Amino acid sequence: MLLRRDGQSPVIGVNDSQPPLRQRFTIAHELGHLLLHPGREVILDRPVRINLRDGLSSTATDREEIEANAFAASLLMPADMVREQLMLLPVAIRQDPDRCTTALAERFEVSASAMGFRLINLGLVS
Repeated sequence: MLLRRDGQSPVIGVNDSQPPLRQRFTIAHELGHLLLHPGREVILDRPVRINLRDGLSSTATDREEIEANAFAASLLMPADMVREQLMLLPVAIRQDPDRCTTALAERFEVSASAMGFRLINLGLVS
């Protein structure tokens, strides 16, 4: 959750019951919202801008969510670095999509799921 207070620093709320790698991706995702999207107004004791996770967030159909995910992926797993690290893996690991994904996920400190999506989006695995 990204909370923007007018004239003050933004606040990113992260669910601390989530695994650390998920929290890391969430922070990068919310930074994407901060830089790319104006937020939605919510009235507390004064007007603030806020982006909340909802049922649409995880469906990969909302443009803002897609953009924030792409931003997070680019920030945490830069395309050139992913390609470079992929080529440094032993051939036996590169030829096994699961082992390749796991190895790169560990190197980039992201979940295997996040790395799997990144590799697919970069056209490095199918």
